[in-house]
Amino acid sequence: MTGGAGGAALPGYDPKAHGAGIVHLGLGAFHKAHQAVYTDDALAAAGGDWRIIGVSLRSTEVAQVLQAQGNRFAVIERDSTGTSTRVIGALAGALSLQDDRAAVLAALCAPTTRIVSLTVTEKGYGFDRATGGIDRSHPAIAHDLATPCQPIGAAGLLVWALAQRRAAGIAPFTVLCCDNLPDNGRMLRALLQGFAAETAPDLLPLLRTQVAFPATMVDRITPASGPGTRALALALTGQDDAAAVETERFRQWVIEDDFPTGRPAWDAGGALFVADVTPYEEMKLRMLNGAHSMLAYAGFLAGHRHVRDVMQDAALARLVRRHMHAAAQTLAPVPGVDLTGYAEQLCRRFENPHLAHETRQIAMDGTQKLPQRIFAPALEAMARGQSPEPFAFACAAWMRFALGVQDGGADFDLRDPRAEEIRQALDGARDTDAVIRALAALPGFMPATLQGSDTWLGLVRGHLEVMRAQGMRAAIEAAAAA
Repeated sequence: MTGGAGGAALPGYDPKAHGAGIVHLGLGAFHKAHQAVYTDDALAAAGGDWRIIGVSLRSTEVAQVLQAQGNRFAVIERDSTGTSTRVIGALAGALSLQDDRAAVLAALCAPTTRIVSLTVTEKGYGFDRATGGIDRSHPAIAHDLATPCQPIGAAGLLVWALAQRRAAGIAPFTVLCCDNLPDNGRMLRALLQGFAAETAPDLLPLLRTQVAFPATMVDRITPASGPGTRALALALTGQDDAAAVETERFRQWVIEDDFPTGRPAWDAGGALFVADVTPYEEMKLRMLNGAHSMLAYAGFLAGHRHVRDVMQDAALARLVRRHMHAAAQTLAPVPGVDLTGYAEQLCRRFENPHLAHETRQIAMDGTQKLPQRIFAPALEAMARGQSPEPFAFACAAWMRFALGVQDGGADFDLRDPRAEEIRQALDGARDTDAVIRALAALPGFMPATLQGSDTWLGLVRGHLEVMRAQGMRAAIEAAAAA
């Protein structure tokens, strides 16, 4: 891809005049539609050597496609007000760990690299939620513990690179987690400390006192790209762009301002730098992500392929609004945000007719998502004397989804890192109570308070019984009418 034919906006700066200062692990659609766009705006507004070297940890295709296009790609923004397209120049390089290992390691160790950011999804880190440390069964963690000098996972790469930098007298980079995890900076620090304790214990003082782990909250609905995205990019730009992404116009980035070695002027693109990200993070996790998970499980089993289809289903859309309202009741005040208005904005975003955001995509990795999206607000609601009913419906919908069979009897792949564990837990579980007991008992999944609550379990049981006996459609209608 070489230009912006067809009306696409080109970068407002000369990309070649700016060096790379960021390595990003997880070169997917969300990064291209979010952090890369903010960095593009920052470079246009304030310059600096802040371009990004993107790294794909598993796939080789995404890096190869971007390399063939000179690391440029189009971001197509679409909502009910129209469509706009821009070409992003913030990417200085695209690498895959499999094909370009030496270059990846060199970039992580380069004195010019001042930030390493990550979007590797919740399951990509290897957290053990039961202990807060490392999950030894995670494939990348297990590999890197055995061969720490040949890391393949995020934790192993970061610990190795920080050790190399320290040995060379190079200042540590800032580690910037951009995934949907509660207090993601603290969690990532704990993960690296747990990993280093076994592979590089002399690095622990540096991790505790010299490496910054700012917390962040990120938000931009970005469906997985497909052939339609490429065709649309060709129509809009006149260029064949196999790396184009489609996204909504809305974007949000709230960042704890803790960057000892500097940062881009991301606020030029609208990022908000704050002392405490927690209120914004909980708002998004509980209201947006929680509602997304609920509608994904219920919507998929009710036959809705896309989020926009869910929002055309009157009963299910009512449950989406009910869920957001209940989630809002569990939150502390969020500076500068009217939660009622935020909920309405979320519904308009979900209704976006141009975004083909599949319920099946959102439904992935439920065991990694429900603890912060569903269980945390359920606990808070009960502590406040409020009904956890909407969260119990979401939990029941996930449990029904975890059975891996549609109402018509067709099987489907669960796509969860604990899928085999779930299958084994459910083996022999016939009645609804047995299903609930098996899934609630997954280690590190459902909090003990909920497992021991007759109120919570009774609500989950009531919804799941209807879902299993009468089907998801009947359960949605019953819940919406209550």
